[in-house]
Amino acid sequence: MTTIIRRGQPIYAFSKDNTPVAHVNTGEKVVIETYDCFEDQVTSDDTSYDSIDWNRINPATGPIYIEGAEPGKTLAVHIDRIDIKDKGVLSTGERLGTMGHRLKGLEFKIVPINNQIEFNAKISIPCNKMIGVIGVAPKEGAVNCGTPGMHGGNMDTTLITEGATLYFPVFHKGALFGLGDMHAAMGDGEIGVSGVEVGGSASVHFEVIDNLKINYPMLSNEQGISMIVSKETLDEAAKSSVEEMIDFLLPQTDLSLAELTMLMSAIGDAQISQIVDPKLTARFFVPRWFLNAYSIHSI
Repeated sequence: MTTIIRRGQPIYAFSKDNTPVAHVNTGEKVVIETYDCFEDQVTSDDTSYDSIDWNRINPATGPIYIEGAEPGKTLAVHIDRIDIKDKGVLSTGERLGTMGHRLKGLEFKIVPINNQIEFNAKISIPCNKMIGVIGVAPKEGAVNCGTPGMHGGNMDTTLITEGATLYFPVFHKGALFGLGDMHAAMGDGEIGVSGVEVGGSASVHFEVIDNLKINYPMLSNEQGISMIVSKETLDEAAKSSVEEMIDFLLPQTDLSLAELTMLMSAIGDAQISQIVDPKLTARFFVPRWFLNAYSIHSI
């Protein structure tokens, strides 16, 4: 059985007070349609700043109520497939991203997508389909879809793609999951404040896990695992991702804290996800061969 969730009326904040658009069972295949991050408001390179409703940015489709997801459990989201539209949008401008202090106004660039992204006559960009906004209802209050946190949200992490599994701490009954803000391609950092923004659909299925305790989103793929943390500064995010990963791994090994720290310094990678959102996002990556050596197969 496949449940198709149309993009319809999106949400603009993750919250326990959002009304679910669907209830699904674990293991059930779900296809989720999405708008691009501008909710398809950019129709040409000449689209003006004033023509955009800026309250409709980074919409997410959802929330989806996952049967069996309870506070204290962990929600696993398996990303089986991502399909994207045939046109994407790039944007940057004044006071945006890392170069906004040197730019004037706001510029858009619409690009055709046909296996590759045709940036101009000389440059074709390989597609790297990924999901920018993905998460569950936060523990407290409502969090704008443009802001990442412990619940996920706008993490803008290039690893969130086909074949990856994301793990989220569940704070409320049903988890109240949503996703949006797909990219046809994006570099680590997303330094100009957009990737190649695109609408599309994601095919996923869910799993609820009782005995996996995490404080922040975690990602697993064939290469290894990454702890994804968003904080007020990149320093805080990077250091917290390291500490959260070490605290996760330590009880599953026979290593001392000093030994594991030395090992992670030798084999682990501190990586940047994005440096342009209200909170900044970093991740700490550990290779799969280490997990295999200690039979850490919970992820």
